[in-house]
Amino acid sequence: MTGLTRFQGHGVLVTGAARGIGAAVARRLAEEGARVLATDRDLPEAEQTAAALREQGLAVEAFACDVADRGSVEAAVAHTVGTFGSLDVLVNSAAHCTPDVPLFEDQLDDAWARDLDVTLTGVHRCCRAALPHLAASGRGAVVSIGSVNAQMDFGNHAYSAAKAGLGSLTRTLAGHAAARGVRVNLVEPGTVRTSAWEGRDDDLDALRVLYPLGRVGEPEDIAAAVAFLASRDAAWVTGTTLRVDGGLTAVHSGFHAARRPFREV
Repeated sequence: MTGLTRFQGHGVLVTGAARGIGAAVARRLAEEGARVLATDRDLPEAEQTAAALREQGLAVEAFACDVADRGSVEAAVAHTVGTFGSLDVLVNSAAHCTPDVPLFEDQLDDAWARDLDVTLTGVHRCCRAALPHLAASGRGAVVSIGSVNAQMDFGNHAYSAAKAGLGSLTRTLAGHAAARGVRVNLVEPGTVRTSAWEGRDDDLDALRVLYPLGRVGEPEDIAAAVAFLASRDAAWVTGTTLRVDGGLTAVHSGFHAARRPFREV
């Protein structure tokens, strides 16, 4: 528990909240007093996550939401407002990443379209449905989860393009929503230890040396950044991309390792 109460009385909707970063965000905001609707396409797992948090005394409910379906998104927004009385914070964590095929020209249209539809257009659907309610709350905030893939080549062409698009959408929506009292920001994580890396501890350990801070991220690292941007502590912050990546994109560790012998001569 953080001891903070920055979201006391807030109604919050988190997409992709069954596991990983989304689940950590749901926990963090609920710990700070929010009433959270943890949505996911995988409802049984979202229900397990919500039930575990309720056992800790946190106000978290699960709800089925497929961000690729407009009706599903609108139902989740309506349920948040109907259940909690307001929608004050929207956190867009749902994403889809299709592994690259060996040759770019062999990538299928359907795979490319699926990554963009969930990862980028899904955020558009959620923001479109939520914005009137966020404006009505008087303290509305949107925080989306991007990726350092938007900044450098880490593979996954379609996913990376979608995450890069989130940066532009964040800025343009921030400009539109500012006059309505709604802030819109983006968090860009580096490698984070989630279920996607389950059984791959050796891979994570190999990546650790690329991070100046000496480790990969944990979901709680990202949740802390989301909590800041969604709170009134960031009342004068909008249209911003906050990289939470252990210094990965600020320091070229491989370059420094390669030139070290020359400095020692």
